[in-house]
Amino acid sequence: MTSKPAAAAARATVHGYPRQGQHRELKKAVEGYWKGRVSADALHATAAGLRRAARGQLADAGVDEIPTGDFSYYDHVLDTTVMVGAIPDRHRDAVAADPLDGYFAMARGTQDVAPLEMTKWFDTNYHYLVPELGPDTVFTADSAKQVAELTEAVAQGLTARPVLVGPVTYLLLAKPAPGVAADFEPLTLLDRLLPVYAEVLADLRAAGATWAQVDEPALVQDRTPAELAAAERAYRVLGGLTDRPKLLVASYFDRLGDALPVLAKAPVEGLALDFTGAAAANLDDLAAVGGLPGKRLVAGVVDGRNVWINDLRRSLSTLGTLLGLADRVDVSSSCSLLHVPLDAAAEKDIEPGILRWLAFARQKTTEIVTLARGLAHGTDTIAAALAANRADLTARAASPITRDPAVRARAGSVTVADTRRPQPYAERAAAQRAHLALPPLPTTTIGSFPQTGELRTARADLRAGRIDTARYEERIRAEIREVVAFQERAGLDVLVHGEAERNDMVQYFAEQLTGYLATRHGWVQSYGTRYVRPPILAGDISRPEPMTVRWTTYAQSLTERPVKGMLTGPVTMLAWSFVRDDQPLADTARQVALALRDEVNDLEAAGTSVIQVDEPALRETLPLRAADRPAYLAWATEAFRLTTAGVRAATQIHTHMCYAEFGDIVRAIDDLDADVISLEAARSHMQVARELAAHGYPREAGPGVYDIHSPRVPSAEEAAALLRTGLDAIPADRLWVNPDCGLKTRGWPETRESLHNLVKAAHTVRAELPDH
Repeated sequence: MTSKPAAAAARATVHGYPRQGQHRELKKAVEGYWKGRVSADALHATAAGLRRAARGQLADAGVDEIPTGDFSYYDHVLDTTVMVGAIPDRHRDAVAADPLDGYFAMARGTQDVAPLEMTKWFDTNYHYLVPELGPDTVFTADSAKQVAELTEAVAQGLTARPVLVGPVTYLLLAKPAPGVAADFEPLTLLDRLLPVYAEVLADLRAAGATWAQVDEPALVQDRTPAELAAAERAYRVLGGLTDRPKLLVASYFDRLGDALPVLAKAPVEGLALDFTGAAAANLDDLAAVGGLPGKRLVAGVVDGRNVWINDLRRSLSTLGTLLGLADRVDVSSSCSLLHVPLDAAAEKDIEPGILRWLAFARQKTTEIVTLARGLAHGTDTIAAALAANRADLTARAASPITRDPAVRARAGSVTVADTRRPQPYAERAAAQRAHLALPPLPTTTIGSFPQTGELRTARADLRAGRIDTARYEERIRAEIREVVAFQERAGLDVLVHGEAERNDMVQYFAEQLTGYLATRHGWVQSYGTRYVRPPILAGDISRPEPMTVRWTTYAQSLTERPVKGMLTGPVTMLAWSFVRDDQPLADTARQVALALRDEVNDLEAAGTSVIQVDEPALRETLPLRAADRPAYLAWATEAFRLTTAGVRAATQIHTHMCYAEFGDIVRAIDDLDADVISLEAARSHMQVARELAAHGYPREAGPGVYDIHSPRVPSAEEAAALLRTGLDAIPADRLWVNPDCGLKTRGWPETRESLHNLVKAAHTVRAELPDH
């Protein structure tokens, strides 16, 4: 069957593009600048070259309208804070003295000034810097970055569309500034912020922008009538401006729901909607509101968050339906391609037949362009692409990689008893205290220690064949000996082996489990200059042999103090991977949990008394809509318990979470039934400790007293003050002392000093306890 061409030629576009460059040139340039090896001019030149190359890649692929302004040295929400002049008071002098250094100070902090808080961007693994606002905040427009990047694109002869974080989303993502009442609502500043956006839009129009994209992903979450009214007011005001480009209001990650009729009626020229995954409901919702007559619809039919090839015929069917619901329909990714790697063609280690199942950013732009051509000119014009796509989809579905009968049989036989420890917590706690004999306020770290250049070189040398396995393993043993010896000297109570052998907390395990694919160049930005290579979950999961027992038991042989076994939990293994899209996530989580359960049981059998199963992604994977959360939390917490429920009462199970809003999942944290949980708390001033106390959390907890995402070294007095705040919420017999997160990205000098201060703080506060 041949489709007819669209009445108006569909255009191809994307919401945004990866920033780092083919070889992570941006990371290297920024970190070189921080270390004084790269000048500001050189950094700016590198950034300009990366922007130029990215625009060229998009244009060469056939993308008709290129996004600008999505590039960032660190974070696009922080860029918006600069654009609207919402600089925190403590950073104003630094920004005034040197805008670039002040920008990085807001992101990373300095020895004397704390950075902005960092948390997850909706339900992704990207982190943004949280704006700090108060009733006295004064907004001022600074459109220099946006105008400059638009001007670059125009000079290349390209049709460009600036991208802004929308005013409603910006305010909904913000938090009260230090010293401001906790119940202050930043959204009350909307009328003060809108004139700043009006000025920026006018500047962009003067610089040549015909369209501007204003991103409002916060509107896909459950919103109150007051918040929806604020969105209506915002776009009534911005849409009513005369000196502006045409406005494309974009949403992504889920369906718009009640916000859709608000935006559909707004005096703006276009909407960009996500039509992938749960957001596919936008199709029926759009029909229910009567479509978008007189408006442009940018249809996100290519998944911008996962790496599997698009089903082109299915997307064309969706696009064909949408043709009757808008004045014109253009084709796009569901969201920015920031969330996927750059180019699958660079992966030489993946079998070519399997590689054809994968689409990274460059391949997704090709899919978008193909769909736009088919929509505009009929499917006959893309017949060869459609045939090849169908063959690849069929090959994937039929591949033996995707189905292992033994794994499926084991997962199908899991019972409720397999997911619950037989002993109640009180009985376990008594057994663990007797067995471990730890002091009050026990000290520990989260797991990883600095990954030195020597370690990374040794890993690269092993891959390249420059050293053999024996030499590499001796290097790892030497590092473990050094880490254990340092922890003993520092006075830590529960030690770790430091994870010298691990390249990444997910990839390390993925490389040892069946069903996963590892990439060599699949880098994705997590925050700032932190890039990860999410593995690809392609088939059924099992564990052929132990993964961590050898190095954990070696570390334990070096000390009388307990050494934690360190594992990554099943939800995080999914969240920080590109998951398969051909079965429910709950099924995949159960498979991963069973593989990890075998590892937990082997660690215990080898004499490990403390086992930490990290789940930092539990909150970030929480569905954006409240109605979808109970089902998710049920299978997510069950997967954790399935991993950990097979141990004896005296074996202490820890878990860890970091950089997320925990208040709305405290009940689920309780349901994990872990004996000890450590959480990020330093930047949020122990807020999570108060949330745990308000819930009546009955187990042990370690809210962090050392922010490891900043290079600054907290003093012993500062750590002690945070610890005392923690004691206001959590009793001393249930409070642990630890950093916010692992120390992998930190240097040894700051790590040594910070941990010495952490232990000193614990000793100081221990001495203040009534029964000490």
